[in-house]
Amino acid sequence: MTDASAQGFRTDDEASADCALLLTPRLSLRRPVPADVDAVLAIHRDPRTCLHNPSDALTRRAEAEALCRSWHDQWERHGYGCWVVRRQEGPERIGLCGITTTRLNGIGVLNLFYRFAPAFWGRGFAAEAATAVVGWAARRGPGLPLVARIRPENTASRRVAVRAGLTRARHLDGPGVDGFEQVFAVEPHPYPPPH
Repeated sequence: MTDASAQGFRTDDEASADCALLLTPRLSLRRPVPADVDAVLAIHRDPRTCLHNPSDALTRRAEAEALCRSWHDQWERHGYGCWVVRRQEGPERIGLCGITTTRLNGIGVLNLFYRFAPAFWGRGFAAEAATAVVGWAARRGPGLPLVARIRPENTASRRVAVRAGLTRARHLDGPGVDGFEQVFAVEPHPYPPPH
């Protein structure tokens, strides 16, 4: 039994990059398709979802299309990216979770990303999805350090990171696009501090 199986998570190992799939006890995480654009827009248009990261807010469908295209391109180039999250018993898209590449203090890292529609907050869905993605990255990711950059006042996001297995890496805290960010990382924290 794999570590993921022991935690109740499994992957569809027969899935190609075109239909990457993660399953958890309650959720189905699938690679975005064009039909997901409206859901991506709805999640990013709600001011509550981007309260701590206003630069992520979207207002027009064309912006959501561009974001989905960038996720598609990342999947094509790197074999990983953002998943659209649904409950297993229904087709409704309830959130987004995945990994993107970025630079932190001059080194390449994977950034754990999660954002859910407010109607689904407080039920543990984000932590469940993030845990699946962290496990997937450990098994099949490119071997880059995995971090989550979180605004200090975003206590819900900090709880999700911890529940997904990340711990504080204070030596990596610093400025981000929308203000000061606290960094959480997968143990151990071999990453260099800022210069």
